[in-house]
Amino acid sequence: MSLRLRTISRKEHLAFIESRPSASHMQVPSWADVKAEWRSESLGWFDPAGELVGAGLVLYRQLPKVKRYLAYLPEGPVIDWFDRDLEQWLEPMLAHLKSQGAFSVKMGPPVVVRRWEASTIKEAIASKEAKRLRDVEPDWYEPRAFEVADRLRKAGWLQGEDGGAGFGDVQPRYVFQVPLAGRSLDDIQKGFNQLWRRNIKKAEKSGVEVVQGGYDDLAVFHQLYVVTAERDHFTPRPLAYFQRMWKALTDEDPNRMRLYIAYHEGEPLAATTMLVVGEHVWYSYGASANHKREVKPSNAVQWRMIRDSYALGAGLYDLRGISDTLDEDDHLFGLIQFKVGTGGQAAEYLGEWDFPLNKLLHKALDLYMSRR
Repeated sequence: MSLRLRTISRKEHLAFIESRPSASHMQVPSWADVKAEWRSESLGWFDPAGELVGAGLVLYRQLPKVKRYLAYLPEGPVIDWFDRDLEQWLEPMLAHLKSQGAFSVKMGPPVVVRRWEASTIKEAIASKEAKRLRDVEPDWYEPRAFEVADRLRKAGWLQGEDGGAGFGDVQPRYVFQVPLAGRSLDDIQKGFNQLWRRNIKKAEKSGVEVVQGGYDDLAVFHQLYVVTAERDHFTPRPLAYFQRMWKALTDEDPNRMRLYIAYHEGEPLAATTMLVVGEHVWYSYGASANHKREVKPSNAVQWRMIRDSYALGAGLYDLRGISDTLDEDDHLFGLIQFKVGTGGQAAEYLGEWDFPLNKLLHKALDLYMSRR
């Protein structure tokens, strides 16, 4: 089969995404509007019969003072990654991106390599035999994922460094997911650990109320988010970013982005954003106050989002990034500890890959990023 690649309209791109059970929220056409500071383009792969069989959202970031670009396909493109002739997908893409002035290409194949059940992770933490998730025998792995990695290396793609904790890539290599398909809500809740179930009950007894908010409530979310940023030592995004995100995503699909706020006695204590594409739901951003933590608003809001995801017919609830550390003294350990309580699975993706179209400029960008 020989494939043809060309730019496609947003309408064509969206129709293709909607024809699939799942794709990353960063590969929908509206994500280009969220990342307004990047130039963007939708690419489509067509089979000999003229049918659209793959799509990718490309974001172009210009180098200062030079008309050369980093081309980035976050968690994409959406193609047949297990095709033995992977080059027929990637070669025309590289040729096109080069013609557009790209000096380097970065992509994140949406391919899961390994999965670990919550029970396996808990055992590994208790035994203290492994310091990293990657050193623990997985409960499931995808043999074809290793073949994909080999094909990419042979074709000249370079694997991004994972920084030793799974956070070296732009997008997280390790995530935590709760499978919903084929389970009842009772089964899902029974999968939670005792502490999570107790915290959900405590929130209910304390009178915590979780409500679904709208555009005007983003300011409430943002106030809590700024408090969280100060507490956790990160630079918060401005309110305008979330407002742009809301407008862009909900214009494409009214259900694409949701906002949840947990109130106690009329006071907002926790807030989250949720993203939906097909059967895949993501917990996107979370925020919480510094006080009244004893009424467990964060557990309440997560349980509400899981229930609503289930009602939407989602097959997977994705709590996004974790570090792969199992060391209780590591400052990133709390991430995996909180999410393991949901009884889901840790998943390792193939990570991000780079193709230097201009090795000198690619090396200069690497140097610049490492200094940052």
